[in-house]
Amino acid sequence: MGAGTIERQSGGGRRRRHTRGRAKPMSEINVTPFVDVMLVLLIIFMVAAPLLTVGVPVELPKTAANALPSEAEEPLTVTVTADGGVMVQESPVAREALVGMLRAIAEERSSDRVFLRADGAVPYEAVMQVMGALNAGGFSNIGLVTDIGGPTLDTDPG
Repeated sequence: MGAGTIERQSGGGRRRRHTRGRAKPMSEINVTPFVDVMLVLLIIFMVAAPLLTVGVPVELPKTAANALPSEAEEPLTVTVTADGGVMVQESPVAREALVGMLRAIAEERSSDRVFLRADGAVPYEAVMQVMGALNAGGFSNIGLVTDIGGPTLDTDPG
């Protein structure tokens, strides 16, 4: 790992001149430890990246819609779980307190964009009630989150 030495060799069987016991220092950098550290960091980030998503498990419906472009500010996410519960980011909220909480959040944020995630088993009425609460709380730019790969409902193959 350290710097080694390389001895000079003089030509064919001749006498050495002025090189008694002296060795030339090796001036090459050993990059193997650097590559090892970078590979370990790569593996750590590859494992950690999928864990950074919103952690409320819901079974999203599948659609053929494209993904929305991302923003600089972390978007607010409201989730309606399969049992009808409402969560803001990862915190459960009672339906009665939802509008007040959303108004407080809207005052602190510069963007009025919010993403609404709802389990596919939740009735349409429950999702619309939460959308009404989002509107009453000051969020008019509501994006509905779905999984990709669903039916396109397009009969034209071209």
